[in-house]
Amino acid sequence: VRLVESGGGLVEPGGSLRLSCVASGFKFSGFWMSWVRQAPGKGLEWVSSITSDGGTTYDSDFAKGRFTISRDNTNKTAFLQMNSLKSEDSARYYCAAVPPETVRKDVGHWGQGTQVTVSS
Repeated sequence: VRLVESGGGLVEPGGSLRLSCVASGFKFSGFWMSWVRQAPGKGLEWVSSITSDGGTTYDSDFAKGRFTISRDNTNKTAFLQMNSLKSEDSARYYCAAVPPETVRKDVGHWGQGTQVTVSS
């Protein structure tokens, strides 16, 4: 089982980034997919989730209106489009095959994360 994130980097406040997560080794189309983040010195924080068929999404309050989760089951890839980024969005972003609000790494499948830094 492998989840590999990419797309992180340094961006100015107000900017955008699109994170990608390529999955392998499990039946991607049968799993919820979520994005979870962790800022330095803080715990895991759920961001957004999407159902296995991509038909329904769920967002944390801070993500609503700014972040959009999506998936491509044919290519076993999940995405997180992040707009209007703020300094407080700086964190390591993890892709995980887990249901909404799951913040335990012993549940489901998790990637290694990609770093997002929002700074001028």
